[in-house]
Amino acid sequence: MEESLTLAQQGEVARDFLAGLVREFGLQADVNYEELDEDTVQVSAAGDDLGLLVGPRGATLAAVQDLTRTFVQRQSETRTDRILVDVGGYRAKRAAALRRFTEGIVAEVRSSGEERALEPMSPADRKVIHDAVNEMDGVETRSEGVEPERYVVIQLAG
Repeated sequence: MEESLTLAQQGEVARDFLAGLVREFGLQADVNYEELDEDTVQVSAAGDDLGLLVGPRGATLAAVQDLTRTFVQRQSETRTDRILVDVGGYRAKRAAALRRFTEGIVAEVRSSGEERALEPMSPADRKVIHDAVNEMDGVETRSEGVEPERYVVIQLAG
């Protein structure tokens, strides 16, 4: 076991784990990693027919990310950095769809003046909603509820 892995080493371990998982599922993909910032690495699998690794609403992808993170953590005695996993560009597509959805909800809130509670969603999806609304004037968000039923409320600012 390594005493402490660098971010690049964590990326390599995560890439190798994800590549092995892809092979075990009988799929083919190019698996790479990139350092997003000083303490975040993203491992990505690109290829055709990878939906099995994404699952409904990204549920399987979330599990794959948890497995990957756990595997990397077991290779290091110290805490690991943030490890994200993406398959087939799902995260970017999901974020774009959530941003479009948020724009529609914000328009409703602005016209009605009434706040709108969204359905419960994952922390990653809630962050996309919060970030999108933070870029818009006159509206704000808050999260309510307890995991796994935590949700976002969009309201007029003030």
